[in-house]
Amino acid sequence: MTTWITICDTCKQEGWVADGRPTDGEALADLLEPLAAERGIRTRRTSCLMGCTHGCNVAVQANGKLCYTLGRFGPEAEDAEAIADYALLHQQSDTGQVPYRQWPQGVKGHFVTRHPPLPEND
Repeated sequence: MTTWITICDTCKQEGWVADGRPTDGEALADLLEPLAAERGIRTRRTSCLMGCTHGCNVAVQANGKLCYTLGRFGPEAEDAEAIADYALLHQQSDTGQVPYRQWPQGVKGHFVTRHPPLPEND
């Protein structure tokens, strides 16, 4: 199953100023997209994951697997690397659940929600 990282491109951290530069979410997406592609992970951007108090936010998802929303990231290379590394572990897992001992250090403390897979039959 292909794992996707959905990146909120409207996220702004406290202190962000609309001075012509990208939002923090756009900056994180710019860093994350090539790292994810190197790992065979797909990405997409969306306008608002409704986790504004947890920005910057991403969702790690795949059909038939547990899905996760992670937040409180900055537009930093280290954060993008940790997200991409975690998404690869998610993709390699049959269920989407990755044992805590395998989590990259950079995602620990960033999990906001976990969603069970949708039923295959309506």
